[in-house]
Amino acid sequence: MDFEEAMAESSELNAVQSSKVDEFWNTFKAKAGLEEEALYAGDLTFDGKGNDKAALLSLVLSGKKTVMFNAFEAYSIDREPLPLSGEYSVVLDYNGEPSCIIRTENVAVLPFADVSWELASREGEDENLEAWRERKRQAFEEEGDIMGYEFSDNMRVVAEIFSVVYHA
Repeated sequence: MDFEEAMAESSELNAVQSSKVDEFWNTFKAKAGLEEEALYAGDLTFDGKGNDKAALLSLVLSGKKTVMFNAFEAYSIDREPLPLSGEYSVVLDYNGEPSCIIRTENVAVLPFADVSWELASREGEDENLEAWRERKRQAFEEEGDIMGYEFSDNMRVVAEIFSVVYHA
């Protein structure tokens, strides 16, 4: 398979996936009685070092994972808007299939060092605040090396608190 064939196949797969996501979103909107202009952020996949997508999705679906953290700088560098309270996202499973829809309940921007165990524990992946800080520090340092920002304990993080509102 040459490059052009591979690109065409990738485009076809993306179109099929996009169609499935749109159908999933539209089914949810109809069942929930949402207006056409409901805040829709698109789709996302939970992914993290040391955790596979299936395990993270399982935490989301079980209600153990109700927050995600991202570096504030990443939004600026990617020129992406911060998440908004009340917006919805379609969560994809490890095969890229729609699995559930989450609704952002609250968004907080705070220094990394100020994240409490009460908030960090809602990520559902660690036993204590020290383990959470070490895991997130590594992730932010690696992402910062790629994206071009510097990790520090004072860097701002975006905590997006969410709930599952629909699943297949």
